[in-house]
Amino acid sequence: MVVVELVAVLVVDATSFITVSNASKEAFKTATLLKTLSVNSLISGDIGVGKKSLAKYILPDAPILDASKFDELLLTLESATQIVITNLHNSPNLKTILNLIKANNIRVVATSRNDTLNENLDEIFSVKFSIPALIDRKEDVEALIEIFINEANSMFALDTILDKQNFIPDLSSNSHSLRRQVMINCLLDDIRDVELMRIIEKYLSDKLGSNSDYRNFLYLYEAPLIKIGLKKYKSQLKLSDILGLNRNTLRKKIADNKDYL
Repeated sequence: MVVVELVAVLVVDATSFITVSNASKEAFKTATLLKTLSVNSLISGDIGVGKKSLAKYILPDAPILDASKFDELLLTLESATQIVITNLHNSPNLKTILNLIKANNIRVVATSRNDTLNENLDEIFSVKFSIPALIDRKEDVEALIEIFINEANSMFALDTILDKQNFIPDLSSNSHSLRRQVMINCLLDDIRDVELMRIIEKYLSDKLGSNSDYRNFLYLYEAPLIKIGLKKYKSQLKLSDILGLNRNTLRKKIADNKDYL
């Protein structure tokens, strides 16, 4: 048995890889090689690192099923010659799945949060990939930001240029959180007051109901106003004058909103 421990690339779609970091470049070579080999592969890594996209790249014509859809997966394994199984860690009966793959001699590429789910994994998967988080692939992050900006501009008819100096990437869910963050930032860059009010209306629509709601939700207005004011004017004295508040009132509002500043 050959077990290959690799670092892999975040895949933007089924045929396009980000190959900026050294890890991505090496993974692209390996994935391309795997497309020509009849071996089973297990791709492990956190959410949003590109496991599913990489699996689709290796087996572009195979059906794709989530391991949590157990009955549907069983039916597919009875007739398929190849398959992509995502989220193998969510399988309610992993042993049965592995036995069917082996018995029916199915070519499979699977994804999972980890590669130690079952003692029989090594018997089924001769090649294993471990895809690192984006925090360890900074060059890929920069490239993805550009891709997501272009996607947002095209989707929403914008012309956004992101201020990268003050942009701190949200990599908590890797590409998922990064894409969402870039999309929101691009929309906010062009948002109108009416649209902003509609967003707040939507947020508040199912939250109102107590006799202290005005006080409870005042931070939605006060916190961003104070935060950007302090950043812009660098002085509480100057900001109090701009906002038409006395200094004591401003200090109290800063203290009331300290969790959001």
